[in-house]
Amino acid sequence: MAVSDRPPETATLPEERVPAVPEPTEASIALAHRRGPEFFYFARRNVKFVIGFCLVASMLVLAIVGPHLTSHAPLEFNGPTDGGPSHAYWFGTTSFGQDVFSQFVHGLRAAFLVGALGGGIAAVIGMVVGFTAGYRGGWIDDVLNMLTNVVLVIPTLAILIIVAAYLSVQSYATEAVLIGLTSWPWAARAIRSQTFTLKTREFVDVARISGRNRFQIIAREIAPNMSSYLLMMFILLFGGAILIGATLDFLGLGPSQSVSLGLMMNSAAMSSALLLGDWWWFLPPGLGIIAIVGGLYVMNVGLDEVFNPKLRER
Repeated sequence: MAVSDRPPETATLPEERVPAVPEPTEASIALAHRRGPEFFYFARRNVKFVIGFCLVASMLVLAIVGPHLTSHAPLEFNGPTDGGPSHAYWFGTTSFGQDVFSQFVHGLRAAFLVGALGGGIAAVIGMVVGFTAGYRGGWIDDVLNMLTNVVLVIPTLAILIIVAAYLSVQSYATEAVLIGLTSWPWAARAIRSQTFTLKTREFVDVARISGRNRFQIIAREIAPNMSSYLLMMFILLFGGAILIGATLDFLGLGPSQSVSLGLMMNSAAMSSALLLGDWWWFLPPGLGIIAIVGGLYVMNVGLDEVFNPKLRER
């Protein structure tokens, strides 16, 4: 009987043979190029996103252009006391003769600074902790998870009030840093949970086989698949930082030598503007905070519908 030259079926591949990483096809490249236009297509047709975006964008434009439209410094005592809106003072004046419109537009700048810097710091810390804990696992996950839980149960506002009172915050950048350092735990927990799920997917296994290190896998494979969630997370952190900053300023714990929306409301309350009927003093900062934070949250709901096909409005 002739002996077959065929190798046995149980033979394994040589060790040097590694499954090749599939090359991107024309269809996958075309799909990647369509993602951007697809997002804008559904975003501009989502009423919630459009309304929220217009509110935030209008406040941002006013914060940038507004200071160039007024000839009065925000803390300048040169106008009539308790004066209502007029041609010279669009939003009226305070009981100290200060231009309310000038204070309002400068307060918008402070709000966007605190929101962007505080929310950005919280987002970066949350991503670093969440991605590291979720991907590495083991004792690293245990340590980072314990740290996250400790910071999470600490009453953030109470800690900020104590720290701000003892440090005597002199700038909104310092205030934003303090807010960012205490606002990241919930974001870290959510990112950790998503990373646990994504790291078991096939495309991550292919990236490991191709020789990519942990940082490359997280940056090029896991994070892009969470880009929509990361964007919505930053929007929430942005709005939360503005609210916390306005609360600290209203309590008189923010920079006292500058102007913010919270500090405007504090001055109006201390001067009994509500009882005196000076609505033009306390109403603009309150509406400004509502417009920015409310617009961010409405825009976030719209983005959820844009990114989730099941929630898109027909």
